[in-house]
Amino acid sequence: MSEKDPAKARFATIQLVRLFGVACVIAGMAIGANKLAAPLWLGYLLIANGLVDVFVVPKILARKWRSPR
Repeated sequence: MSEKDPAKARFATIQLVRLFGVACVIAGMAIGANKLAAPLWLGYLLIANGLVDVFVVPKILARKWRSPR
């Protein structure tokens, strides 16, 4: 069984996108709370990007990779 299962790779990719999104939201919140030295606009940008990565991108990827019926 040396064949690679594409479903496992796709699942891992979706989970990594979600994890990166959560990390962006946390970093943005830290910037907003002045725990990290960065411009406030960057914090808002990271939060917005992270929310898109958590909620929108996985659905797009799942729809793109859906197997034909």
